[in-house]
Amino acid sequence: MSPAVSSRVAQGFTLIELMITVAVIAILAAIALPSYTSHVTKTRRSVAQACLIEGAQFMERYYTNKLTYVGAVLPDCSDSGNANFYTQSLVSGSVTAAAYTIETDPKGSQANNDKNCGKMTIDQTGKKTRALTLGSCW
Repeated sequence: MSPAVSSRVAQGFTLIELMITVAVIAILAAIALPSYTSHVTKTRRSVAQACLIEGAQFMERYYTNKLTYVGAVLPDCSDSGNANFYTQSLVSGSVTAAAYTIETDPKGSQANNDKNCGKMTIDQTGKKTRALTLGSCW
């Protein structure tokens, strides 16, 4: 065999090229993951707010029919997919003939990721509050 036939041109990636590729992917992941987590947290919070408003609308319909808020039971908002991230309930002792307060409390990973808002509430006047004063939650 002649040397021209037996010698081959090296093909593939060098270790340096591979390490540069891994570094670029790591940098992109370091930027993208926190942004994605923030977006998911805000989306879950928006769903919880929608459930609060839905609950308030239910309470107003109940009041229109019964002329009292006493005895009302909030509709289940778990079909929104938010049941693992927020707990929605009437505040104990807040339901009277003329008043109520509904709260939603983050739980699990949402409680860890959404430290700026925490518990959010809405009452019969439409007043919206949050437990913490940081950030814009509503």
